[in-house]
Amino acid sequence: MSELVIQPTTTAQWHALVSDAEYAAGCSLGEELESYLVFLLMRYTRKPQMLSRVMALDYLKQTHGSRAERGQKLKDVGDHCLLFSGLFPKHAEKRMIKVSYFVKLGRSAYQQVFENLNSRDSLYSHLSNDFVTLMDILQTMRDLQHDETHTTHLSAIHAFDLWHDTGSQHAYKTIKSMTSDGNPTKPAFIDLPDDSSPLNRH
Repeated sequence: MSELVIQPTTTAQWHALVSDAEYAAGCSLGEELESYLVFLLMRYTRKPQMLSRVMALDYLKQTHGSRAERGQKLKDVGDHCLLFSGLFPKHAEKRMIKVSYFVKLGRSAYQQVFENLNSRDSLYSHLSNDFVTLMDILQTMRDLQHDETHTTHLSAIHAFDLWHDTGSQHAYKTIKSMTSDGNPTKPAFIDLPDDSSPLNRH
C-alpha cells in the first residue's frame, strides 16, 4: 500500500496541506473537524501499519471489552475507514470492494460512538454526518500531490459508483474530467446530469 507522497512533519504543515485541499475542494470543515483530520493524519504517518487490519472484523468485535474499550475500537474503525477511503481508494478497487462500503462502515462506527458511548460529545456525530466531505478533502489532497501528471485515484466506473452511492463531489468532478467532449477516456455508458446530484439519491 503506497503512502502519501508528501509527509509534513509539523502540525502547522499538516494544517496548511488540509487547508489547501479544502480550498481546492471548495468546502470548509470548520475548526473542530479540521483539527481532528490533521491529528489523524499525523497519527497515521507515525503508524502507517494501522491500516493493515481487517476493519470489518474490528467492527464486529467491538461488542467485547469495557465501555471505554468498545468506544475506542469503534473510533479506530471510523478512523481507518476514513483514511482508507480518502487516501487509498485504488486499494479498495484492487480488493474488488466499493469505496462506499468503507464510507458506510466508517459513518456507522462514528455514529455508534456518538449514540452509545459518548453521547455528550457531538464531534462523532459531525464525523459521521460529514464523512463524505472529509473523504473528498483527503482525495483532493492526494490529487494535489499529482497535479502535474493529472493523476486521479479512481477509475471512471468506481468514481461513478462512489458519486452515485454517497454524493461525493470529488468523485463527480473526477467523472466530469474523464467525460469531457473529445476525451478518449470517456466511458460511453456514463451520461452525467448538469448538476452534481446523484441520479437516485434517497
